[in-house]
Amino acid sequence: MTNKTKELSRSRALAAKTIYAALTILKENDGEMPGKELIDKVGNKITLSDWDRERYEKTGYIRWQSILHFFSIDCVKAGFLLKKKRIWYLTKEGEDALKLGEVELLNAATEGYKKWREKNPKIKQVEPDIKTDEEIAELSDKTTLDQIEQLAIDSIQQQIKSLNPYEFQDLAAALLRGMGYFTPHVSPRGKDGGVDIIVYRDPLGTVTPRIKVQVKHREQSATVHELRQLMGLLQKDGDMGIFISTGGFTPDSKTTARGAHVHVELIDLDRFINLWQEFYPKLSDEDKAQLPLLPFYFYAPNE
Repeated sequence: MTNKTKELSRSRALAAKTIYAALTILKENDGEMPGKELIDKVGNKITLSDWDRERYEKTGYIRWQSILHFFSIDCVKAGFLLKKKRIWYLTKEGEDALKLGEVELLNAATEGYKKWREKNPKIKQVEPDIKTDEEIAELSDKTTLDQIEQLAIDSIQQQIKSLNPYEFQDLAAALLRGMGYFTPHVSPRGKDGGVDIIVYRDPLGTVTPRIKVQVKHREQSATVHELRQLMGLLQKDGDMGIFISTGGFTPDSKTTARGAHVHVELIDLDRFINLWQEFYPKLSDEDKAQLPLLPFYFYAPNE
């Protein structure tokens, strides 16, 4: 711990350590990562005391995680971070700010927040200006929105993971119908020849593109070999592919998809959930019943 860190309150010292670690991890991972995965990596990267790991009695949230969420707001306002659909992105300004070190990076983020507040006086202030341990323990609704949202996503993920491969295949077909496509073929149990769902833009399949969908419901990442198998089936003009994998994709498979002469859209679990939430209102009641959602609305001031 540096002399500068010793001069801070315990909360700000913990904030400096966790924020710096988060931005460093983002830089090491091409500048983006799902927020939950990033926070898990921060917990593995830094040394945490018993006090850091305590849960707030009122909210039940772990102190260091709440403080990281809380002060990440400053980083967003300062332009060091972007958050979109639970993905955290490191900006060029954030990468440059890493050169300041832990404490000065946090100070720069806090100063950036203050400047944002001065420029936006009409936006209702939700975060307190004086960030004492006591105030942070009484975290505002805005501060904990990330955590509330993540709890909701965790429950959706667990429900999806509890499905068997054929149930998830049906769920994928339901999503595609909600997006306005037609699904004349959903593969029955047994061998599927590499195609689980055939998707048309019109009922008869006369309008391109005609889409062939491969669905993998498992923990392992989809490999480049599996991706190429799907690509090999896209031989007709107007064919394109969608590969849905709850285990995500290996780096090689992502690179191959980006550089391929045929278009294959990759959908991992996070993106699948985002799409399910986005198109849920357009699903039929029967399709909604496969993974029902209940919307809640919170006041969320401009970011």
